[in-house]
Amino acid sequence: MSWIEAIILGLVQGLTEFLPISSSAHLRIIGPLLPSGGDPGAAFTAITQLGTEAAVLIYFRKDLWRIAQAWCGSLGRRHEAPGTDARMGWYIILGTVPIVVLGLLFKQAIEGSLRNLYLTATMLVVFALALALADRIGARTRPLQQLNGRHALLFGLAQAMALIPGVSRSGGTITGGLLLGYTREAAARYSFLLAIPAVLASGFYQLVRSWGQPDVSAFPTLLATLVAFGSGYGVIVVFLRWISHHSYLPFVLYRLALGVLVFVLLGLGVLKP
Repeated sequence: MSWIEAIILGLVQGLTEFLPISSSAHLRIIGPLLPSGGDPGAAFTAITQLGTEAAVLIYFRKDLWRIAQAWCGSLGRRHEAPGTDARMGWYIILGTVPIVVLGLLFKQAIEGSLRNLYLTATMLVVFALALALADRIGARTRPLQQLNGRHALLFGLAQAMALIPGVSRSGGTITGGLLLGYTREAAARYSFLLAIPAVLASGFYQLVRSWGQPDVSAFPTLLATLVAFGSGYGVIVVFLRWISHHSYLPFVLYRLALGVLVFVLLGLGVLKP
């Protein structure tokens, strides 16, 4: 992989990670179209996500510090009801359980058969329709302060569906949140917070596992991760402002168009499954 390809893939990762359009699908689709060709791989994808999660940590640093302090403080007060921030800490942990369990159970499939482009294209289309339906019928009245344990677990199950490229981590979580009646901004903000433990754990696991392996080049991967950080931070700022006043329709249409395009490219032989 050349440094130019690394920049392209890092930019794609940063621009798509937080939007409900599936960053893993974009990397899977664009990788074979670059001069070096081939699937960048699950390891490359997971490691570059460390860059985008660093952007989340910096953007939400005040919220995360407040939540962490409240959660740690609640551990020593077992007979007192935890406050809003302490509960959020527990809900992030609870919501992370499904993706950890399913990720471990289906690890081989995630790194292999589930990266088939026919499946990716199908998921792009199916979850575009799911997001459109959720945005249409969701009550969009619940603020994030009304999150409870049952909803946190359901959010987590929705996030776990993103183990399949094409679903989208934020897309799955946001769709689940809208169906539960949360506002667009609340669903988006919680999707960012919920992704932190799973993405960091997956990224560092793949980093340690891939250290020194010939199929993961250190410099291109580092460069892509840095580019993903910069572009990802910009997307967070713009996306949270946008979604407060607009629907998810543009992302639905984009997913549908991309899914159809992938099917066409597969049929023409430009892409291989």
